[in-house]
Amino acid sequence: MARIVDVVVISDTHLGTYGCQAKELLSYLKSVTPKKLIINGDFIDIWQFKKSYFPKPHLKVIKKIIDLATKGTEVVYILGNHDEFLRRFADTNFGNIELTNKKIMTLDGKKAWFFHGDVFDASVQHSKWIAKLGGWGYDFLIRLNVLSNWFLTRIGKEKYSFSKKIKNNVKKAVKFIGNFEDAATELAIENNFDYVICGHIHQPQIRKVENKKGSCMYLNSGDWIENLTALEYHNQEWKIYTYDKNDFQDELENEIHDIEMKSIENLIKEVVAFN
Repeated sequence: MARIVDVVVISDTHLGTYGCQAKELLSYLKSVTPKKLIINGDFIDIWQFKKSYFPKPHLKVIKKIIDLATKGTEVVYILGNHDEFLRRFADTNFGNIELTNKKIMTLDGKKAWFFHGDVFDASVQHSKWIAKLGGWGYDFLIRLNVLSNWFLTRIGKEKYSFSKKIKNNVKKAVKFIGNFEDAATELAIENNFDYVICGHIHQPQIRKVENKKGSCMYLNSGDWIENLTALEYHNQEWKIYTYDKNDFQDELENEIHDIEMKSIENLIKEVVAFN
């Protein structure tokens, strides 16, 4: 039985890349019936998109979201830097699906401001080729992770994330995340928002921020590559949902394993050929 939730926020799914955990995302989407579904940017990764790689679970995620929309869920697709090709269609509605660059809502009398967050990333705004180079490097780490984790799970070991380890320990990465959060909250407080909800930096977070001008709640929905998280708003409360495979064990046991040996062989060739 699917849980009824007032608002669900997902971001940074990066469909069309090896790192996207589409099967897990699909399981989560099947488990909820949101009144509003906010896709907060980087849904389909056009920067890393390859015609040769768009597996069935990725297509099923898109189909599930369309199904939710046809059954009454209001879907708001906020565009990010990796799916910016759709920005020409911003402020367009397709039935129950809205494409936009930002969204302002009132939730139980409080003002909420949703946007992806790449507007605060100078490398994206002013030196796009540098940002894309960083994206390719990140994608390379993810490809290595897919291979290493495939091996680790088969020998009974825990999965490991190279990129998360780097982000959590490199001072510049930690500083960037802090600067991003400060910029978002300061702007939100200046504009009298109670909530500011972002994606982009792949770091799930809920925390209250105060300064001399006031306070607001900063929220980040994380991603579906490493953290496998979403934000849920229900009964006037925000929570971070974190995917747990044990919650879907029966479903997973009935599915055919998505990563077959042939796929692993192709991925090895991609990693070797990557430059």
